[in-house]
Amino acid sequence: MPHFQLEYSGNLDAVVDMGALCEHIRATAATIETFPMPGIRVRALRVDHYAIADGNPKHGFIDISIRLRGGRPDDVKQDATQRIFDAVKSYLEPVLAVHPVALSLEMRDIDPALSPKTGTIRDHL
Repeated sequence: MPHFQLEYSGNLDAVVDMGALCEHIRATAATIETFPMPGIRVRALRVDHYAIADGNPKHGFIDISIRLRGGRPDDVKQDATQRIFDAVKSYLEPVLAVHPVALSLEMRDIDPALSPKTGTIRDHL
């Protein structure tokens, strides 16, 4: 853990390199101590059907969900949340200046007792 999931409106594909944004989030998260690097996963899911505000098709959105194993203090989670949000907002500044985009982020704890994990990535690092 953590898992970063971006849902975004399909109209942003023309103005945002989502692969590069995923890498930007991954690189930023790797600098934050509370996010163990071997567990970082970032993925983006395009949404083709949506309605925003007054219905103008120019409006777009990026909604970021961060799920991580519970047990971290609130102040650590708040700091990490703000650092990721600031990094994404900074990355998107050129787009936000000329396109109407709603940007949101939410972090949620995962109960470790209800979320078994296994994998071999650490073995290969």
